[in-house]
This record gives sequence, C-alpha cells and structure tokens, in this order.
Amino acid sequence: MAEVKNIATRESYGNALAELGKVNPNVVVLDADLAGATKTGVFKKAFPERFFDCGIAEANMVGIAAGLSTTGKIPFASSFAMFAAGRAFEQIRNTVGYPHLNVKICASHAGISVGEDGATHQCNEDLALMRTIPGMVVINPADDVEAKAAIFAAAEYVGPVYVRLGRLAVPVINDAETYKFEMGKGITMREGKDVTIIATGLMVSRALDAASQLAAEGIDARVINIHTIKPIDKEIIVKAAKETGLIITAEEHNVIGGLYSAVTEVTSQEAPCKVVPVAVMDTFGKSGPAKELLDVFGLNAANIVEKVKANLK
Repeated sequence: MAEVKNIATRESYGNALAELGKVNPNVVVLDADLAGATKTGVFKKAFPERFFDCGIAEANMVGIAAGLSTTGKIPFASSFAMFAAGRAFEQIRNTVGYPHLNVKICASHAGISVGEDGATHQCNEDLALMRTIPGMVVINPADDVEAKAAIFAAAEYVGPVYVRLGRLAVPVINDAETYKFEMGKGITMREGKDVTIIATGLMVSRALDAASQLAAEGIDARVINIHTIKPIDKEIIVKAAKETGLIITAEEHNVIGGLYSAVTEVTSQEAPCKVVPVAVMDTFGKSGPAKELLDVFGLNAANIVEKVKANLK
C-alpha cells in the first residue's frame, strides 16, 4: 500500500495560486503581512507585480480587494481566519457581500489545529460568520487535492467566496487524477446503510478512519464529505437521512453555526432524523500541540465511533 501523504491545505493554497496565476492574468493576491504563513508568498515570488502586502490592516485589505474586483481583477485576500472572518467581518459584509463583488477571502490557520497559538487565534466561529452573509459561498476543503480544486473553482465563480484553510498537515484522501470538484455538491466517500457520518475539512479523513473501525464491529457507516457548507447539498443529506435514519456530523468548528447547524436546518424541514454533533462544544480553545488538542476536544475517529455506537443503541 502506498504511503499516505500529509499536506496542509494552506500549502495547497499557495501552490494553487501560483498555478492559477499562470493561466489567469486577472488573478491578484493580497495579504496582511502573513505571506509566509498563509503561503501566498509562493504567488508573490512568481508574480510580484500582482501581489499586494497590505500590512497588518485586514479591514483595509478587504476594501482594496473590493476595489480591485470592480476593475475586472479577481482578488484573493488572505490572512488567518481569526483576522479575515473576525476582524474584517464588517468590511466583508458591507463592502464585498452587500454589492456581491467578485472577491475571494481565503483564510488559513482556522480551527483548534492552529495549536500553540492558543484560543485567541483558534477561530472556531468563521463558518458561522460567513454563512450568515447573503450570497457568500463557503468552502472547507478536506485535503490537498480538494483545496487546489476549490481555489480554481473559486476563481471561475463570479461572486464572493470564503475558503477555509488549515495549518496542520492532513492526509491526502482524494485521487488527483480522478477527483472532480463541484461547488455545492457533497461527495459520498464510502457507502453504508446503518449510519451516515457527514464531515467537513480535516474531519473527513477522521470520519473515514472511524468508518473502518466501525466496519470491524459489523457497523456499516456511510461517509459524506461536505466541502461546500454554503450552498449545501440538500439532496445528499436528505437521501442519507431517509436511508440510514441517523447522522453524525464531524467538524473542527463550534457546534453552533457550522456543519451541524447547516445539516439540521436541512433535516428538520425535509427529512427529520436524529443528528448528533462531533464538534467544538461551544467553548474556546487552549494552547497546545495541534494533534493533542484535537483529541482533547474529541475531534477524532474514536469520538465519532463512540457517538455512532451510543446512538445506534
């Protein structure tokens, strides 16, 4: 069996931007003094005349991106999720969302897996914030292959897009040769009839691990990857609810406003069933090694397995 590669989606983002820049001269990139961390420095090296370091002024960066979009450019504005979705929320809402401008907000270092940077930098609220902006597309890729495809899809889409990216290297679970990204469409990663695990971001690989563990105990788990949180794939969720009757959601985000909320909004109206969350349970993070923190907050295969077994009873 081939060794599984681990790549951070922020790395995928930097590489995708450099590739995108070669084929689309309208792509420009903005950063808030974090090009080394967000990996936009890869684009800067290749296309220095199309890169703008706006300094530690995220709100201003979003305003500049909005202005550039009105001239026909396709701006990708980057910072940590806490600063992009948090500090610049008003500018994203009023300057990008309200006029529905063609700006891409790409936020790295999201979630608990920021690790030692601690609670102030571990943004577990960004999906909720971005979902509330009318017309905003919200994407949370699971791995390197999906992240690269998402960036190209974001560039083709005309309108505001928020892409969530991570610091921690995660397993590459998709095949680059066969993978196809469809905005707003979920992906069934594994079929199953007893329970459905709906996951997003780095939790997709953990959901697959959980499904393998459950299979060893005779439990047949379906795994669905929801990479587009908004607009969400209602059809795949309704089908899963009706066919398995139990859904476990798995996300590296606050239980309020993210994947769990998005899924229950669908099931409550169209296919009522029990939905159980694996998420950050409405608490702040803490400082520590990323992988250990994920275990501390129950964002792992073991907790998914426990939730499945407890609720199947």
